[in-house]
Amino acid sequence: MDYNFREIEKKWQKEWVDHQTYKVTEDPNRPKYYVLNMFPYPSGAGLHVGHPLGYIASDIYARYKRLNGFNVLNPMGYDAYGLPAEQYAIKTGQHPAITTEQNINRYREQLDKIGFCFDWDREVRTCDPHYYHWTQWAFEKMFNSYYDNDLKKAQPIDKLIAHLEKQGTEGLNVAQGDDTVSFTAEEWNAMDDKQKSDALMNYRIAYKGETMVNWCAGLGTVLANDEVVEGVSVRGGFPVVQKKMSQWCLRVSAYAQRLLDGLDTIQWSDSIKETQKNWIGRSEGTEVEFRVKDSDVKFTIFTTRADTMFGVTFMVLAPESDYVSQVTTEEQKAEVDKYIDYVKKRTELERMSDRKVTGVFTGSYAINPLTGDAIPIWVSEYVLAGYGTGAIMAVPAHDSRDYAFAKHFNLPIIPLIEGADVSEESFDAKEGIVTNSPQQGKQGLDGFSLNGLTVKEAIAATKKFVTEKGIGRVKVNYRLRDAIFSRQRYWGEPFPVYYDNGIPRMVPEECLPIELPEISEYKPTESGEPPLGRAKKWAWDTVNKQVVENAKIDQKTVFPLDLYTMPGFAGSSAYYLRYMDPHNDEELVSKKADEYWRHVDLYVGGTEHATGHLIYSRFWNKFLHDYGVSCEEEPFQKLINQGMIQGRSNFVYRVGELSTADKPVFVSYNLRKNYKEVTPIHVWVNLVKNDILDIEAFKQWSPEYKNAEFILEDGKYVCGWAIEKMSKSMYNVVNPDDIVRDYGADTLRLYEMFLGPVEASKPWDTNGIDGCFRFLKKLWSLFWENRTDKWLIDDAEPSKDSLKSVHKLIKKVTGDIEAFSYNTSISAFMICVSELGQQKCHNREMLRDVVILIAPFAPHIAEELWHQLGEKGSVCDAQWPKWNEAYLQDNELQMTVSFNGKARYQKMFPADASKDDIQQATLDDERSKKYLDGKQIVKVIVVPKKIINIVIK
Repeated sequence: MDYNFREIEKKWQKEWVDHQTYKVTEDPNRPKYYVLNMFPYPSGAGLHVGHPLGYIASDIYARYKRLNGFNVLNPMGYDAYGLPAEQYAIKTGQHPAITTEQNINRYREQLDKIGFCFDWDREVRTCDPHYYHWTQWAFEKMFNSYYDNDLKKAQPIDKLIAHLEKQGTEGLNVAQGDDTVSFTAEEWNAMDDKQKSDALMNYRIAYKGETMVNWCAGLGTVLANDEVVEGVSVRGGFPVVQKKMSQWCLRVSAYAQRLLDGLDTIQWSDSIKETQKNWIGRSEGTEVEFRVKDSDVKFTIFTTRADTMFGVTFMVLAPESDYVSQVTTEEQKAEVDKYIDYVKKRTELERMSDRKVTGVFTGSYAINPLTGDAIPIWVSEYVLAGYGTGAIMAVPAHDSRDYAFAKHFNLPIIPLIEGADVSEESFDAKEGIVTNSPQQGKQGLDGFSLNGLTVKEAIAATKKFVTEKGIGRVKVNYRLRDAIFSRQRYWGEPFPVYYDNGIPRMVPEECLPIELPEISEYKPTESGEPPLGRAKKWAWDTVNKQVVENAKIDQKTVFPLDLYTMPGFAGSSAYYLRYMDPHNDEELVSKKADEYWRHVDLYVGGTEHATGHLIYSRFWNKFLHDYGVSCEEEPFQKLINQGMIQGRSNFVYRVGELSTADKPVFVSYNLRKNYKEVTPIHVWVNLVKNDILDIEAFKQWSPEYKNAEFILEDGKYVCGWAIEKMSKSMYNVVNPDDIVRDYGADTLRLYEMFLGPVEASKPWDTNGIDGCFRFLKKLWSLFWENRTDKWLIDDAEPSKDSLKSVHKLIKKVTGDIEAFSYNTSISAFMICVSELGQQKCHNREMLRDVVILIAPFAPHIAEELWHQLGEKGSVCDAQWPKWNEAYLQDNELQMTVSFNGKARYQKMFPADASKDDIQQATLDDERSKKYLDGKQIVKVIVVPKKIINIVIK
């Protein structure tokens, strides 16, 4: 019987659905295991073979854990809000919901063909009101919370209001935007509602504030840093500028230390942990106040090296700083304005990574509080407004970027260590850090000096001095910024916020969700409002508690709703919790479900989310943990980052001197050097097999090639190839549907894992997929004789060799799956099946174990063979086999027999043979006699398990 993968896979995919094989419920009698993939955004292009890589890896592990007795949750859903669907809606007028639904259906069809064990009953879509109900609920919870630094957790805002009513800001130790704000209880109680609302924004975890954003007028929205490249939007190529806007924000910075501490409790790669640590950027230092010369303006800087203040030769402000306009002189204003216009076109990411030196002098000077020296104030893009105070003191002798700036603009450089090397090369070696040599700083104001102190002592002394003099304070600073939580788009979660005469208020919790309204067009209004400004029915009736027509707005009982929508990460920040209890209409997740599933045990996704999604979701979960919604503080216990599958591009070679506009001539790869004007052209990889071009299909591919002529080698056209990013523009995108059609889903699954380690990037090469397909046919042939349709399985006693082959496989595959080393597992399968074939092993017990072992990798063929063996139920519920070390021991060993040090032949001996037994057996061997004939044995050297050397003369 032939291996008919098409019928087998179609049959079992239907069986799994009909019998709800992958449906999961909480079972207190079984240990749980929660496997999760970063859910996809369903694009119109559908999946290419690179997309399922992580899904296959996690699916194998999920199936493996189930076979080991775990109750496995392996859900899937869709990150369904996104800019592409909205842009398509703007162009065509088609509602984004329609486009998204079509794309989801396409993805679901493709995913089902690959045979994943997803529990589709738990599917979530971020665009579903039943889902974003809980995103809106969480936002309201954050709006009505503040962060208590003493308790290290979020608290209800009413508790803060009660404190303000009695004590004002005195005694407050809370996370806040501006920690210089202070007022008395009397001042608070005298405020009107609007003033109180504005004051509370300084403390709320979800707050509205002025912040710098990447504004794209062409798209009419704010963009994230990764949506901007070289000053233009990734989608559409529209100009992007830095702009200050009033935005909803989340006070992620309040959780900075907890986000750092939590990294010590989870099993993530060192590289991802280090990335997050750097992004959070904890630093202990000092805030010092500098006064602007001949002015009442003062500003503070944050420094981790207060001891270097004697070496400050200039100050630098971030271009966005409010102080720029205050310190810029009339003479410098035009130049400063021109520079700021330039910086507006640069994202923070570009400014951080680009090492080029730019800046402009403001015309003003600051007074060094230690020395009394007047030092120039500059503006430069290498200083960011969001880190520290948006102003720095520059010490070019001991900081590489300050040094580069000083050299470029010919500013003074003052070394603080006598005889110190101050050069660009010194920073490469020292990374801008001064050694612990005694400092030779001159005496400052009040006779303060650091002479004779080590760096550590000098830092402590300077901190003490500036604190006592009231010109500074010790502070812990974080690079982590609050998250901008607004987008000027239509296709996103609407905010459950209405504006009562300018005061933002929350729609009552029992009225959620607030659903997106219908609008006529999906672009911003003519007056520049977000698309929701086009809605005719987008007002909140506080009496009837419902959304009503805008015409009813009276600013008494009916008020306008917020026109912004939430960003993409809103829906992905707690989806793992919703999977635990997706049909619960009363709460995000029930206590019962949460306490059973607790957290994600294995999370699989790309490294590109290290500083976005993985930070925000950890913050979101910690906030919910503060209120007891999530029983675990860390959402993802173990993280595996899958690599990228790159495309294998193919090329044809156009010969310029022989081609005409209507008749191009193409030369085969190995003959191309015979011609002068040869141009490589990407060709669709589906037209190529084993680098041989299907010429007729190529002619039909594009009208411009229908009359093409070909210079062949050995009657074939051989294409060139290269490894590149998988992209439609390079015609190297491989559709998994094509692989499933031609080879089957099990072959696709095996091949994607066989390409290399899960975490590594590797090239896709369709030429190599035949090997995995042949392996499955070889496995099938252990059960069926193809020519006669004979069932080969027997119950004969397995041989020692067969026992060894199978138990070696059990041990290898078990260890490899635990280590996510799937590629070596597949190699082990191939070796074992080959050995069993050579041994003519058709033993039911042995092959039953092989079927269970292969089930996580190739579930369709495993399910079919499992039932052909007469087993009941699904192979998914079999018991993972255990190896027996006794079968792995070698009963015989092979040794080399040498005469006078020259190897002559190999001989097998019992594994427990003694030296004397080995010597005697060797001397008695017929093959030894021809070397011993007429010779005298001087001695016999036997090293058990290694060598036998007979010395003769």
